[in-house]
Amino acid sequence: MGLQKTLKALSDPIRREILNLLKSGRMSAGEITDHFPVTGASISRHLSLLKEADLIRDTREGKFIFYELNASVLEEILLWISDLKGETSNDSEE
Repeated sequence: MGLQKTLKALSDPIRREILNLLKSGRMSAGEITDHFPVTGASISRHLSLLKEADLIRDTREGKFIFYELNASVLEEILLWISDLKGETSNDSEE
């Protein structure tokens, strides 16, 4: 799954906010950039890291690139975290 890349991608607050923005649907790089007080080049780097971690997908349409969440990787992470949580919260003896 490339968990190390995924966790690194999730470690940055801007990248987490980009994922939050994409929850409501696909967006162009320009639309994403408009939400942040950083340069377009900086957002491009964040998008690249999210893409390397397979957390987002991109689609080129003409001169625009649209980004959307990759739900399957997010589901894998949630399953992994749930499994960890299940093992650590299993403190009661039966």
